[in-house]
Amino acid sequence: MIRRKFLRDFGLSAASLPFLTGLPSLQAAETVAPRKQRLIIMFSPNGTLPSQFWPDQPGPLTTLKPILKSLEPFKDKMLMLKGLGNRIGGDGDGHMRGMSCLLTGIELLPGNIQGGSDTPAGWANGISIDQELKNFLQKDPVTRTRFGSLEFGVAVPDRADPWTRMVYAGSNKPVAPINDPYQMLQKLYGQLKDRSTLIDVLDDVRDDLKEISKKISREDQRALKDHMELVRAMEGDLTRAGDQKLEHPEPELDPNIELVNDNTPEISRMQIDLLVNAMANNMTRVATLQFMRSVGQARMRWLEVEDGHHSLSHEPDKNADAQKKLLRINTWFAEELAYLTKKLADTPELGAEGSMLDHTTIIWTNELGKGNTHTRENIPFLMLGNGAGFKMGRCVDFKGVSHNRFLMSLAHSFGHELKSFGSEKHCADGVLELG
Repeated sequence: MIRRKFLRDFGLSAASLPFLTGLPSLQAAETVAPRKQRLIIMFSPNGTLPSQFWPDQPGPLTTLKPILKSLEPFKDKMLMLKGLGNRIGGDGDGHMRGMSCLLTGIELLPGNIQGGSDTPAGWANGISIDQELKNFLQKDPVTRTRFGSLEFGVAVPDRADPWTRMVYAGSNKPVAPINDPYQMLQKLYGQLKDRSTLIDVLDDVRDDLKEISKKISREDQRALKDHMELVRAMEGDLTRAGDQKLEHPEPELDPNIELVNDNTPEISRMQIDLLVNAMANNMTRVATLQFMRSVGQARMRWLEVEDGHHSLSHEPDKNADAQKKLLRINTWFAEELAYLTKKLADTPELGAEGSMLDHTTIIWTNELGKGNTHTRENIPFLMLGNGAGFKMGRCVDFKGVSHNRFLMSLAHSFGHELKSFGSEKHCADGVLELG
């Protein structure tokens, strides 16, 4: 609040604030802030290929398995948590509980959504860990941000059910991700009527930025210039992507499944760019990035995969063709994670040592451990970055503990010392030792 008053005392417009409030030169009026921490949770569906994902044995990470090859440059900042299981029972099928109980760690409410051969169910009965941490950070003026959290989606279908929602603001309160990067751009940068308005907004604040640049350090001047150039470049990318989409045919939609538009790779990168830019501008410290949905039948034609993802994931291990295609799919998700990780690693942390990655915890996870067995044991939990302060560069096998305990550990790493999270019976043994 002090920074915002300080800026307004210079007579700057409100549109300038998102570009300026994170600059350390303008923080002299405040006490020294604690080390900045951020959280990004990335989701991809339908399980993984365990033999192509997990190392042969726990311990220091040496050579990564094929799915993770694109993450080799970051293995010293990687922590793989094996042996975590989603033990939440109750109503709903395995996919429903796998998805909607993944970040909430609590049972689904009774409902009328029928899935598989199990009982029908409704939404999750509690808050998800990302929203819990959002609320915790928003209570403190030092860590409060404009949005608190941002929810990004990539090819999440336009429907609402427990297979499509992993973020919950509370019991019976699912939060939908934003799939459209243009809509996200509008949300981030003020009431933009269309993409071209961004240029007008930038033009309006140019004089403000010129004036304030005289009063900040050279480092901050460079950072401010970089942020402005990034937003302008993003506008160009969004406009070009919009033109390209007109050149592609409409997706072929089945009433029961979604088909992924051929522009998904471009949309994914646009969403990641927006996510990193929002965090660089301190608009949020918590974000989720959801690819598709549980039981999703995405057809990833850019990978030369015409089969539905969920159908492929149910094929037996002896089906070599299906295994090759699933390897391609899961490798692509890892490559998107690598792109996100590199963006953070290449962005200096304003007002602190190191990069944004050094102050960010990324978690890549899934609703299943393996698609063709529907198991919710050995769910992939891969962490990147140094935001949580955990000991990185290794794989730890917890040999079958509840994932609730990991969610508690994550909260504790942010200074939020919860006694339990989600279903209390799965928290009895306390936090995991990850230091």
